[in-house]
Amino acid sequence: MSEITIGQYFPGKSIIHKMDARMKIILVILFIAALFISENFISLVFVVAALIVIISVSRIPFKTIRKSLKPLWMIIILTALINVFYGTGEPLAEFWIFKVTLDGIYRAVFMSVRISLLVVAGSMLTYTTSPTELTDAIERLFKPLKYIKIDVHTIAMIMTIALRFIPTLVEEIDKITAAQKSRGADMESGNVIKRIKALVPVIIPLFISSFRRARELADAMECRCYRGGEGRTKMKVAKLQSRDYIAFIIFAVLIALVCYFNTLMVAVV
Repeated sequence: MSEITIGQYFPGKSIIHKMDARMKIILVILFIAALFISENFISLVFVVAALIVIISVSRIPFKTIRKSLKPLWMIIILTALINVFYGTGEPLAEFWIFKVTLDGIYRAVFMSVRISLLVVAGSMLTYTTSPTELTDAIERLFKPLKYIKIDVHTIAMIMTIALRFIPTLVEEIDKITAAQKSRGADMESGNVIKRIKALVPVIIPLFISSFRRARELADAMECRCYRGGEGRTKMKVAKLQSRDYIAFIIFAVLIALVCYFNTLMVAVV
């Protein structure tokens, strides 16, 4: 649990850190679009290369990136196993109603890479963007929704606070687990049912702690006279710079390359 890095922010002075948070959200959306329209490994190579460049420029350690995938490895493996049996063509191996084909293996690897890239791209947004910048960016991007009476500021605040408290809750779980083990609780032996029952002494204190933290946060916001987004001014007004526009053009070229190689491979087949 201590290695989970989802929702954490790592301060830095790289170009990625200095980019406007609004543009980073737009670029993540474009990256996801490029990822999902990729239909073969040739087009997917460009997406992987773009993400590697982003990670290198941001100076986020690859060890941290690996940690972002650790909580989801079971989902990735399960997705790969399901896709292995959904392939078409001549079977390489058969068992009962299941068959493994070359197309199934191709699908399994492709989907595993796609999910991994999706998680890493989302993590890079939170790694390089502070919660305050993220809240302001979400609020400004969804500002048109105010005209249909949607409280965009509250939604952005809720999303950012929830994301920000993931590392805090993970740290709290570690502390509670260590405290229960020191009292003789056994959480690592026995079958699945026993392990689930052993989590009860952890879950109940976690809920109590979460509600206490929520109350403390509400009191702190109340003491600072927080009244929502209406009429609030900002100490730092974000403005799009030339680097933001250049990054947008690069991602537009990336999507164009992905579409081109998708069309090329279809024509070859």
